[in-house]
Amino acid sequence: MMPPFLLQAAASSIGKPNAVAMSFFFFFIAVTLGITYWAARKTRTTEQFYAAGRSVTAGQNGFALAGDYMSAASFLGIAGLVSTTGFDGLIYSTGWLVGWPVVLFLVAEPLRNLGKYTFADVLATRLQQAPVRIAAAVGTLSTVIFYLIAQMVGGGSLIKLMFGLSYETAVVIVGAAMIAYVIFGGMLATTWVQIVKAALLLGGAAALAFMVLLKFGMNPLALFAAASAKYGTGMLAPGKLVAIPLDTISLGMALMFGTAGLPHILMRFYTVPDAKAARKSVFYATGLIGFFYLLTFILGFGAMVLVGPDAIKAVDKGGNMAAPLLAEYLGGTPFLGFIAAVAFATILAVVAGLTLSGAAALSHDLWTSVVRKGQARAGEELKVARGAALVLGVIAVVLGIVFKGQNVAFMVSLAFAIAASANFPALVLSIFWRRCTTQGAVASMVAGTLGTLLLIWLSPVIQIDILKHTAAWFPLKNPAVVTIPGSFLIGIVVSLLTSDSKAVDGYDGSVRDMIDGARAA
Repeated sequence: MMPPFLLQAAASSIGKPNAVAMSFFFFFIAVTLGITYWAARKTRTTEQFYAAGRSVTAGQNGFALAGDYMSAASFLGIAGLVSTTGFDGLIYSTGWLVGWPVVLFLVAEPLRNLGKYTFADVLATRLQQAPVRIAAAVGTLSTVIFYLIAQMVGGGSLIKLMFGLSYETAVVIVGAAMIAYVIFGGMLATTWVQIVKAALLLGGAAALAFMVLLKFGMNPLALFAAASAKYGTGMLAPGKLVAIPLDTISLGMALMFGTAGLPHILMRFYTVPDAKAARKSVFYATGLIGFFYLLTFILGFGAMVLVGPDAIKAVDKGGNMAAPLLAEYLGGTPFLGFIAAVAFATILAVVAGLTLSGAAALSHDLWTSVVRKGQARAGEELKVARGAALVLGVIAVVLGIVFKGQNVAFMVSLAFAIAASANFPALVLSIFWRRCTTQGAVASMVAGTLGTLLLIWLSPVIQIDILKHTAAWFPLKNPAVVTIPGSFLIGIVVSLLTSDSKAVDGYDGSVRDMIDGARAA
């Protein structure tokens, strides 16, 4: 006799053409293409392409920041992890949320005052241009590519769900749509797509959570009690997902400090007119994101109790379809279609922001600043940026196919580990430490990037999950507990062993004045 969870999976319309989902999908595509057409008419200069002409208000940027952050990992991945592993899945919610005070108090204002388009602009304010931009671009692209993998995996799964297409075809469709938004609309289109997506996602998640709570008398404690009664008290205790305490600490460090090193998040602070607006936008974003992550608690445990971990894994082994399956259980095929389309909007908006930040690293940091030494012809940087977006889109499609079946929240945690190790230490040292030298910042970024990539390759994620080996050289799934302190230490030691008068003079000039002005404000 077929097990109950397989019967339930067979009865699901997941993987079959869904008319409602298609309708919402084409509606969203139509709206966002309209936005892109409008933005393309306003995007003529490099500043408009990268920073939306610095015309975005604090409220708009707050919604866009929230949209950038509430990715497929947040909606699909966390719900999936909580539904299959219980309490441990919430590490991702809390870890990602507590990263925002770090952004607010350490980097938001310095970035807006010192930078132009990328976080490497801040480093280049007082350090030598070519070496720091090359190192920063490598860290940025590594972070962007890992983050893109997760979004493409989630997007491919959703398009497959909505249209009944093969996963590989679905990933190609996501990549093509993302490339169109970035190449034609730039940051202005990406910002408004993020705003629309954030509103849709918050509304859809809130409606789904409300429907879950209705099943339990609007009492979250009754939901948790039902999970405990059905699957044991272990679901409400740590240990199901991260059994090694050091791995838990490492994951938490990656999520918290990685936020302040994510290139597509840092790039958003250049879209507002001044530093005050940058601070306010972080406040707005934190409130929106905090509310959303509270909802993921309900969605994850609701899927666990009402759908069941076995049924969720039967549809997608990474657990990424927990939220859509929950929507189908509570509201039938129409509600499944709506939630699937909302999740797709989430993915499409995030990959657009990621691709834009990667294109900025290639065109602004490498081509214009290093290759052309700041002497690029008018319009040249914009053409290179659009070409870079196309290349990144193709890479994202290929890697999305290679990493099929991985949990998207977990894949994003690896991107956070790179950002926390490669970008965050160098950014903090260059802004707040007068003695930081070009050699120290470059050493920190290179060691953080290469060390994180090496340990990820040697970790169980690649060696066991992907390559199917029986053991891994490095025992931890997330290397941040090693690479973040190591990156800081290498940056400090190399800076103390080298001298850089330009770096000291630059700190005594623009950087110190900026910090003193911020404190006075």
